[in-house]
Amino acid sequence: MSSPYLMLIYTDPELVAALPAEEYDGLMRDCIRHADELRAAGTLIDSQQLEPVATARALRTRNGATRVLDGPFAETKEILAGFNLIRADGLDEAIAIAHQFPWSRFGCIEVRPVRDFDAERRRVGA
Repeated sequence: MSSPYLMLIYTDPELVAALPAEEYDGLMRDCIRHADELRAAGTLIDSQQLEPVATARALRTRNGATRVLDGPFAETKEILAGFNLIRADGLDEAIAIAHQFPWSRFGCIEVRPVRDFDAERRRVGA
């Protein structure tokens, strides 16, 4: 039985910026076509590309005080650029699906099982 997996796509902005515009556009066209195929097959649940990290805000609350910071909190070379929420028959299949996208060449794709939130809702009585 298939389960949901989240593919978090991290890219190194310098590697992506170094691509010629035509190559980047070709990679994006191929990704969009492939995502459309996966969606039609019922494998892709949702996908989105994120705005640049400069538009992000990080919210932290400690000891009753909330701070909103510009950009991501952690200093990192790779930034979260987008995600794909997929269905797969196990982690190995989810990794194989992630490998079909080119972005691991420009950063990494983290593949994580999605927890059954309805089970958590039942567990805590919400």
